[in-house]
Amino acid sequence: MKCIVIEDEPASREIITDYIQKTPNLELAGTFIDAIEAGNFLNQTQVDLIFLDINIPGLDGVHFYKSLVNPPLVIFTTAYPEYAVEGFELDAVDYLLKPFSFDRFLRAMNKVHAKSNQVKSNDKPYIYLNADKKIHKVLIEDVLFLEALGDYVKVHTQNQMLIVHETLTGLKEQLPDDGFIQTHKSYIVSLGNFDYIEGNMVKFGERAIPISQTYRNDLMERVRR
Repeated sequence: MKCIVIEDEPASREIITDYIQKTPNLELAGTFIDAIEAGNFLNQTQVDLIFLDINIPGLDGVHFYKSLVNPPLVIFTTAYPEYAVEGFELDAVDYLLKPFSFDRFLRAMNKVHAKSNQVKSNDKPYIYLNADKKIHKVLIEDVLFLEALGDYVKVHTQNQMLIVHETLTGLKEQLPDDGFIQTHKSYIVSLGNFDYIEGNMVKFGERAIPISQTYRNDLMERVRR
């Protein structure tokens, strides 16, 4: 995925550039400090994603994005939270409030891939997970279940188990609603990968995931559809 950064602050530009270089399948095509320079580039080069600061010299980021014909996906960045509503009215993929961590950046990228996969139906949807000092690209179809572990989540897949510094709710938001459901305050399961339901347990091979009374009705309704 080819992207550009439009950011006039050198420190912020360097941080975003570093995050992009750490992220698999993300190619930085250029960095720009104002809308005019970036607009000239976009007239000649097709990109998939813009990291766009709202407060840039001359034409601000929101009005610049509105001026584009067939605009790429956009993630707005700014230090001012009051601009978030206007950003999302433009169907922005996400809004990053400075300063933001690499984990927050990856969460935004997961939203990008989820949105782009709606268009590219031939591509298998995936999610980036930051674990073991590595960025893992995990196919959504390979995820079995999520298990809360304090401030971390164990992500159990077909081939491995990854421990991610994230909340269960935060990670759930990055997965498709139609494929996963919560069965317990500490567990979220894949509806397409479990073997069977027995009593108050969802079985994945020899592993049994509890179903609490709070979530049982929702689970059974989804299963019967």
